Amino acid sequence: MLCRVCDSHHLDPVIDLGQHPWCNDFLTKDRLGYETFYPLQLLYCHACCTAQLDFTVPKEIMFGDHTYLSGITKALSKHFRTVAHQVDQRFFADKKSKTILDIGSNDGTQLKHYQALGYEVLGVESSKTTAKLANDAGIPTLNAFFNQQTMDQIGKKFDCINASGVFFHLEELHSVCQAIKACLNPDGVFVVQFLYMKSIMENLAFDQIYHEHLLYYTLETIEKLLNRHGLSMFDAYLAPIHGGSIVGFVSHAGKHSPSMHLTTMRAKETNASCNTLDAYKIFGQRIQMMKQENLAFLKKIKSSGKRIYGFGAPVKGNTLLNYFGIGTDLIECLVEKNQLRRGLYSPGMHIPILLEDEITLLPDIYYVLAWNFKEEILANNKHLIKQGIEFYFPVNSQNSV
Repeated sequence: MLCRVCDSHHLDPVIDLGQHPWCNDFLTKDRLGYETFYPLQLLYCHACCTAQLDFTVPKEIMFGDHTYLSGITKALSKHFRTVAHQVDQRFFADKKSKTILDIGSNDGTQLKHYQALGYEVLGVESSKTTAKLANDAGIPTLNAFFNQQTMDQIGKKFDCINASGVFFHLEELHSVCQAIKACLNPDGVFVVQFLYMKSIMENLAFDQIYHEHLLYYTLETIEKLLNRHGLSMFDAYLAPIHGGSIVGFVSHAGKHSPSMHLTTMRAKETNASCNTLDAYKIFGQRIQMMKQENLAFLKKIKSSGKRIYGFGAPVKGNTLLNYFGIGTDLIECLVEKNQLRRGLYSPGMHIPILLEDEITLLPDIYYVLAWNFKEEILANNKHLIKQGIEFYFPVNSQNSV
């Protein structure tokens, strides 16, 4: 295949997680055993250093309709509010009439914070269910995939364009970049938020590798993509959300000089050598060790007669469950609060999902798949911890609480 970013032929496999179902394909009982499995393998491009999947599940399958809702967690909504206020105060505070387009706007959680600041908002969301939820909540949302054709349909330019956690999803990567370039006002700002591969490696957060995530960016690699399309990142910071995400500020090329903070971040990334082939090979070895350690831990707990539930049924959790081979022999159920997942089962391992209000018998230990919201989870469950229920975080934590 050609590199998704630079079109190079020089790619090598670095991490092979085997065959996985599409991780957001949560199953009804009658579909158990009928899901489709696809290869989940990470490639490294020697030309531009971008890590990427070698197989693309069609976007119509993954994003035509799904059960992810960004408004479920308070931490994510709080993060979105912070970003909206930062953008407004820094770039558009003196502008009377201001507009924002959100690409992959989900249920409108990000846009509602801009709307509260007086922006004219428009979301573009491919999922029918979530687009309807956004429109019903008063967030104007177009149910479509964003690309040049959609941009032509919209037919206007925007002061701000936002892409939160979707820029690594893009099957039509270059069409989207061209559309952003075309509909961004001359003095506009594109706010791109993405999982930071350097943090993924450091936290051993391999579960963030799944079919929806076609690309895995560092500052170096995303800047190569942006520069190819006449766009330039001029500032960025690392936010704690999702275990480490970059919030990058992008303009038309030549509009801004890079900030000192961005320059410092680039240097730290270079010094960490996270864009090298060796870094990915070491990452792969650590994932294998993590699998052995987690299975040993769960089997020991289970053999002692204790009851284990999964906490959360996040999409990324299915990478971990399927790669580790964790099924109902180890974890009885996954406990969720997303109403769209009531009565469903995890793809691949077929663990039943129960809503929090359906739990009648508490476990001895929660194996936390939604580890990226650790602080919120611990704060909301102090009463369970006081009762002696243990919370174990397999990613970015060596401790149980």
